[in-house]
Amino acid sequence: MKYFTTVNGQTYEVEINREGEVKVNGEVRQVDFKTLGVNQIYSLLIDNQSFEAVVEDRDGKFQVLMAGDLYEVDVTDEREMRLARASGTLAGVGGEATIRSPMPGTIVAIPVTVGQEVTKGMPVVILESMKMQNELKAPRDGVVHHINVKPGDNVDQNQVLVTMH
Repeated sequence: MKYFTTVNGQTYEVEINREGEVKVNGEVRQVDFKTLGVNQIYSLLIDNQSFEAVVEDRDGKFQVLMAGDLYEVDVTDEREMRLARASGTLAGVGGEATIRSPMPGTIVAIPVTVGQEVTKGMPVVILESMKMQNELKAPRDGVVHHINVKPGDNVDQNQVLVTMH
C-alpha cells in the first residue's frame, strides 16, 4: 500500500512492498524495526544503518525524535490523499509549530529568545534525560513565539516547551 508521509513540510511517497522492503519516492530501502519497551522507543535498521527513535502519536500526527532532531510527521494513505485532494482539504505548511518534550527530563539551556528567527534544524531547547543531553531542534523555519520553560525546570513527556510561527 502507498502512503504519503509529510516530514517537516516535505512530502514523500512511501510504498511498503514486502517485509523489510520499503520504497521511498521510488528508491528501495531495506528496513527493520523493533519496539524497545513501552515508551514508544524504536530501534531502526535502515540500509544497514542503526537508529533509535522516540515516536509519539499526537491525534494522528507524529513527533519523532531521532539523533537529536525533532520531526513533525503526518501519514496519509493513498485513499485519504485522493479524498483530500478532491475536496481541497490538504493542509498547507506554516501556522503554529510546537516543540514538546519527547520524554521527562530537565531543561539545561534554551539557546533562543522570543521573537528570534530560527531555521530548520537549529537547536531550540537542550533537555537532559536519562543522563544524556538532547538538542531539540526547530522542525522548520519560523519565529519563536513563546517559551514555556526555563533552565532548571523539570518537564513531563509531551509538555509544550516552545511554540513558533
